[in-house]
Amino acid sequence: MTTGQPDHLTLHIDCPPPGEGGIGVRPIVNGRDFLADVPERYDGIGPAYAGVGPRYLFGDGGPLQATDTPHEVRIAWSGCGYEKCCGALYLTVGRDGEHVVWAGWRDPARQDLDLPELRFTVDQYEAEVRRAGADRSWEWTGGVVARLLEAALRRQEDWLVRWDCEVEGVGSTRTEPDRIDVVLRHPRGRDENDQLQFGMVLPITADEPSEQAEHLEARLIAGDPRAAAEVWGGSPELAERLGYPWPDVHPLLG
Repeated sequence: MTTGQPDHLTLHIDCPPPGEGGIGVRPIVNGRDFLADVPERYDGIGPAYAGVGPRYLFGDGGPLQATDTPHEVRIAWSGCGYEKCCGALYLTVGRDGEHVVWAGWRDPARQDLDLPELRFTVDQYEAEVRRAGADRSWEWTGGVVARLLEAALRRQEDWLVRWDCEVEGVGSTRTEPDRIDVVLRHPRGRDENDQLQFGMVLPITADEPSEQAEHLEARLIAGDPRAAAEVWGGSPELAERLGYPWPDVHPLLG
């Protein structure tokens, strides 16, 4: 707020053609692309921030929703995706009376980050988050199935406990729209360096996404998910101890 007036937020979902970049949310503050206006790092390398995907930012309990307890949100990433190398942009979102406040900016890859505090009226902010969250025009069938299936699997707590697994994620890409990737971790509750990453590729059709998600959920929870999956990553030593073959090449990269 440089004029004493509340800032104004628009959440633009950037959706380039398949193969020309990922889908990301770009905050437009007072009519300007906020991420594009972040100054270059001290080493002269531009941040070239890409907005985080709408699937992460929106939905029930999405991190952009402001609560009385401030919480941190990753709003953008840069470069290779490894934060300490190429960077990522975090902010703390909270409530202050009649305003939603974005402050506490940080990027793990830079010490010179100095961005202003932003204040939005609660009504304008919440209305914009709802509007952007309701916009599903960017989704494709595989993306919808992946979103629904991931939410369903995370609710299957008894099944996950029985097989000592946790859901890492369920994803889909627009360049390979006829498949989704399901990734689990085992055992539960350990550091990722002491876990195995189990993955499986499931086919997607043009059928109703909710029906496909229900069918795939039923298929997965019918037994031990590790029996239907392959080791994709994690600890080679743990794989050897547990008797799982280690892949010569990552299935998604080979």
